[in-house]
Amino acid sequence: MDKPVTTSAQATALACLDGIQPLLSAWTRTIFDFGETAWREYQSAAWYVERLKREGFAVEEGSGGMPTAFCAHWTNGAGPTIGMYAEYDAVPGNCQDAVTVKQPRPGLGFEAGGHTDPHSGLGMASLGGLLATKAAMQRHGIAGTLRFTGEPAEKVRGSKPIHAAKGYYDGLAGMISFHPFYMLPLCNTARWDTHCGAAYAMIYRFICDEPENWASAAGDGAPIPQAHSAVRAPGANDALMMMYMASKALRDSMLPHQGGWSISEAILTAGQATADNLPAGLAEIQYMIRVPTLAMAEQVTAVLDRNAQAAASMSGCRTERHWVSKSRPGLANHAMAEIAYGALSTVGPPHWDEAAMAIAREIQVNAGGTATENPFIDELERLIEPKEAEAILRRDLPPSQVNSTSDDYTDMSWHTPTARFYVARPALRSASGVPYPAWVMNALGGISATIDPMVLCAAKTVALAALRLLEDKTARDAAMDEFVTRTGGGVGGANWIAPLCDYEPPINFRWPEYVTTARGRDWWIPSNQ
Repeated sequence: MDKPVTTSAQATALACLDGIQPLLSAWTRTIFDFGETAWREYQSAAWYVERLKREGFAVEEGSGGMPTAFCAHWTNGAGPTIGMYAEYDAVPGNCQDAVTVKQPRPGLGFEAGGHTDPHSGLGMASLGGLLATKAAMQRHGIAGTLRFTGEPAEKVRGSKPIHAAKGYYDGLAGMISFHPFYMLPLCNTARWDTHCGAAYAMIYRFICDEPENWASAAGDGAPIPQAHSAVRAPGANDALMMMYMASKALRDSMLPHQGGWSISEAILTAGQATADNLPAGLAEIQYMIRVPTLAMAEQVTAVLDRNAQAAASMSGCRTERHWVSKSRPGLANHAMAEIAYGALSTVGPPHWDEAAMAIAREIQVNAGGTATENPFIDELERLIEPKEAEAILRRDLPPSQVNSTSDDYTDMSWHTPTARFYVARPALRSASGVPYPAWVMNALGGISATIDPMVLCAAKTVALAALRLLEDKTARDAAMDEFVTRTGGGVGGANWIAPLCDYEPPINFRWPEYVTTARGRDWWIPSNQ
């Protein structure tokens, strides 16, 4: 793959990013410290909205009916519209301070939210690329529009199916999607053919409306249940546990002889009587299904539906299914992959200096290991051609499997040519073959000296790719032509998969979040501190 020549506008963007790098570093730490989880990223979204308004963007807050989403626009005259986006949700149970020891952020317990991927750096790299692209467009008179969406709840593949269904990705000449690397060989490269797969997520709610009817035939007619007998009626908790165990028992049978899929569950909480003689009236369990194809998602959903109905019938409850996500598998675009990887090749891979390595050595020791001369994985500072990464990725996949792993950027790929590229995040080499504990990666994603090289490299790649689309009509047309061919005619074409979102944003469930108390900001699960 030839290394493209840097244009004067691209040179301006690179210089802009070198100039604002200290700001990007501070901003990354700000979002890291917020550590807000899915559907509850109030401070993070507000920070982005305020920043974008200061930079001259028109911002729609609460886009798509999601309070922590947004859509920002800036235009420099008639021309193509380029899409970029930020993610900023964290993960419950991963609260880690940006320090070299296992330690939650001040005032919180480990149960609070924390960045694992880290989306704090993901979103800031995209924002940096956006601002540099805008600066270059202004200086060099490049016509066009920049669209920047705020995407909450990626960890449950939440916002992008909703934004897609509501038209927020329509009319784009291209979308640039960045993610920190999360598995070798997808280190410093771009996706070629095997994009991420489909995913369904849903909440099964069990409601015990009429526990008094459970044993009505044996009742004595008393208006108040006697001898604490009402609690003997099965309630919502019983239904949930039967659902949980039945689905565990049938997991191997959900997709017989199928590979490359996973299912996970999370039990949500509900307010219930405190040790009173009443059965639980409400219980909820969430499932996330990650699969290569939609047909596989439908098959697993059918099994879960049957399990839910059976559990409800056995316990005298009723059940409801509420969608959290219905996300499509990804669509490849080689022209966009070449644009993204060409930009990454021009920038070069990230580099960690001696200060970063000294911090990494401290973490090695504090995690129970031994400090090494070069603590980082060698591949972090190497580029890998998309076709080469693709060949390695497919070694363990059956030829029939088109998609693999999980991320909801895939919904964008059915509305516009989409580039998906990866830049190395800091990761330690394991000398013993035993992986480091999760807090190590989380800390490396928050310490400025270790995460900044990824953010700056990715921001520069985003900017160069965006400017390539804006300035090079031939490259832009090639990407759109490929999109039209692969979809069988573009949006609405013979091979096009329409948005699956036929549900309202699932924002009213009891999602884990931070709360304001008389003691200050606290996590919804009380900490031991």
